[in-house]
Amino acid sequence: MDEMPRVLIIEDEEKMSRMLARVLRGEGHIAETAGDGRTGLRRALDDTFDLLIVDWMLPERSGVQVVRGLRAADVHTPVLMLTARGQVEDRVEGLDAGADDYLPKPFALPELLARVRALTRRQGEGTSTEAAIRVGDVTLDPVRHVVRLGDERVDLTAKEFALLATLMQRPGQVFSRSVLLDTVWGVPGEVSTSVVELYVSYLRKKLDRSGEPSHIRTVRGVGYTFEPQP
Repeated sequence: MDEMPRVLIIEDEEKMSRMLARVLRGEGHIAETAGDGRTGLRRALDDTFDLLIVDWMLPERSGVQVVRGLRAADVHTPVLMLTARGQVEDRVEGLDAGADDYLPKPFALPELLARVRALTRRQGEGTSTEAAIRVGDVTLDPVRHVVRLGDERVDLTAKEFALLATLMQRPGQVFSRSVLLDTVWGVPGEVSTSVVELYVSYLRKKLDRSGEPSHIRTVRGVGYTFEPQP
């Protein structure tokens, strides 16, 4: 990424917000802040950012509501969610809403910066020159964030889309559940691999036609692979 990454921090704790902005600016980022969910969502929709750092507990609109609002508006800016909520169910809720990564409070600044670098690097690699991927009768457009089964559009959540994109980029390759969890959810060890199985079942319901083999084949004891219909 040639230009300095732009980061929007949506955090209602003023001391935390100022500290994060100062640290990120020291790392060469352009950092802006918003103190509540409604203002943050409006800024994220009105302008272009390379990363959003969103606190879970926000006035006006929660962090989860902010992320859902962005994804509903077809804005796919990477989101790092900060929260003191420690239950696995809470983490899954935030990730399922469309967040790309999760960092519990309190956190170490080196870890936060490492996650920021990973997410902004991933965003920088996703340029508008990315070509659509077609495997059999399924087409995935990473730029427009559209999936089609034949001529029919298939509506997917952010995580369903990311999982399908990972599988379709290397058709025929077998991905283990742990690799898919790391790649798509970015939280190895924090969320059970059963989440992968759940989302594979979601994709099968949306992509597979009755009486035909599944696009996603289970390799028993190993993982999953995406294959075109015979």
